Formats: sequence, structure tokens, C-alpha cells
Amino acid sequence: MKRSMARDDAKAFEDSLGAESAARYHLRLFVAGTTPRSARAIRNIRAICEDNLQGRYDLEVVDIYQHPEQIKPEQIVVIPTLVKEQPLPLRKMIGDLSNKEQVLIGLDIVRRRLSAKLQENEHVT
Repeated sequence: MKRSMARDDAKAFEDSLGAESAARYHLRLFVAGTTPRSARAIRNIRAICEDNLQGRYDLEVVDIYQHPEQIKPEQIVVIPTLVKEQPLPLRKMIGDLSNKEQVLIGLDIVRRRLSAKLQENEHVT
């Protein structure tokens, strides 16, 4: 009886991991005009999203020169800053986002991909 409950709990946990891997990402990138650093950040996050979140992300680019009122509520102090609003937890990353591995870890994409890969391997054996 206990073994059956443990399997049910494990199955529920695995199902929740599968749902997370299909989660939609809501990202906001705060930049300062058309500076080279801002342009690099935009290019880098778009490439990362296209390579890893195909069709499962919304990216809003906010130019703080055009929308300075959005800085204070988000508590933005460094530009460029990427804010991951969904899926939770909320995360903020600063810089031009050129370190792809750090961005993937910060967005929880690496962990999610690993969980999905583990699930695939369990079904094969």
C-alpha cells in the first residue's frame, strides 16, 4: 500500500515538472536607448529565447529614456536589466546577457531541460 502511494506521489511530481517545462516565459528587458550595450542585450536575449523557448515566451523591451516611469516600480538601478516575471520565482539579471549559461541558469531553463531529459530517459528504460 505504501509503495503504491509513493508511486502516485512520484507520478504527480513528474507531471508537475512536465507542466513547468511547457511554461510560458514573460520577460522584460530594460535598456537605455540605442547604446551598444543595450543592443547587445537585446540581441543576446532574443537569441537565447529563440534557441531555448521556441514560441513560449513574451519579451518586452522597455527603453527607460522613453518610459522613465517604469524604472521605480520595478526598482531598476542598473541598465540593461532583464526581469523574468513568469514563471515564478521572479528573477533579475543585469548586463548585456552575453554569458549564455548564466542566463539559462537564471531563467531556470537549464534545470527544466534537465528534468525533461530525466523523464525521457525513465520512459525509455
